[in-house]
Amino acid sequence: MFISMFGAVESGIIYAIMALGVYLSFRILDFPDLTVDGSFVTGGAVAAISIINGTDPVTATILGTIAGFVAGSITGVLHTKGKINPLLSGIIMMIALYSINLRIMGRPNLSLLNETTLFTQVEGFWKGTGFDQALNGLMKTIGLAQVPSTWAILIFMIFVSILIKLLTDYFLKTEVGLAIRATGDNQKMIRSLSANTDTLIILGLGVSNAFVALSGALVAQYGGFADVGLGIGMIITGLASVIIGEALFGKRTIAITTIAVIGGAIIYRIVVTLALRVEFLETGDMKLITALLVVAALITPKIMKAQKEKKRRRQKRKELNSSTAEGA
Repeated sequence: MFISMFGAVESGIIYAIMALGVYLSFRILDFPDLTVDGSFVTGGAVAAISIINGTDPVTATILGTIAGFVAGSITGVLHTKGKINPLLSGIIMMIALYSINLRIMGRPNLSLLNETTLFTQVEGFWKGTGFDQALNGLMKTIGLAQVPSTWAILIFMIFVSILIKLLTDYFLKTEVGLAIRATGDNQKMIRSLSANTDTLIILGLGVSNAFVALSGALVAQYGGFADVGLGIGMIITGLASVIIGEALFGKRTIAITTIAVIGGAIIYRIVVTLALRVEFLETGDMKLITALLVVAALITPKIMKAQKEKKRRRQKRKELNSSTAEGA
């Protein structure tokens, strides 16, 4: 069980970067961007083919991130300059990216198992520190029979996700970031202040899909392969992470919301892992589980709010009856 939960947390932190990208487009820009399903694969495809062709894994990951930024920016251009509906512009780009990703990879999937990836480099450095032995020894002393082969990826991804979270918080508090937030809240208002909303939307979608592609590049290196179908349903996964995180941790400030999104991504992976341990569920049911999780995350807060409202009304009615009785 511990190993399964460890793997869920490990992969959850990697997917959390994608969830932050979805948060930027859906929550900050209020833009239903379906480019995510395509740009996630683009990040993985560019990183994988670059590594296979001898590019340094760090550079390959950066190239994948840039490719995602370009894809998101094109979606923004289709919407702002082409006057195409936001949902439709994302769908168009998602469909186009399927063929583009096939072109990039040259075939439906690429293996990275015999290549030097970012994570194999991290593991190589980590082995010399002796932390694995210390941490696993600690785990065994508290009664765990099975321990992870390495803690390198988890520790590294915690550092990377926190860094990206802090950069996101900082960016959204800058002048440009505040303008993007205002554009998502009220385009007409920010346009009346002479802000170029078209540029802000393009930039916002570019940054959003850069995060998504970065996650795709990391997932490809983590799993040891890039596949053209890797991004199917990724937008739902991202939305589930955002909704679960907001429901559990709140969204009072940007800093709280971004940490909530990361937490939501981890919890989502843990819940899926636990669900798949149920006997009658299979690996192919993961998308169904995701859909049910999203439905539950959307409905539960409304039910709770309705219950609180009923309780408040009952309390108010009780107070009114009490005051009426005293007056009589």
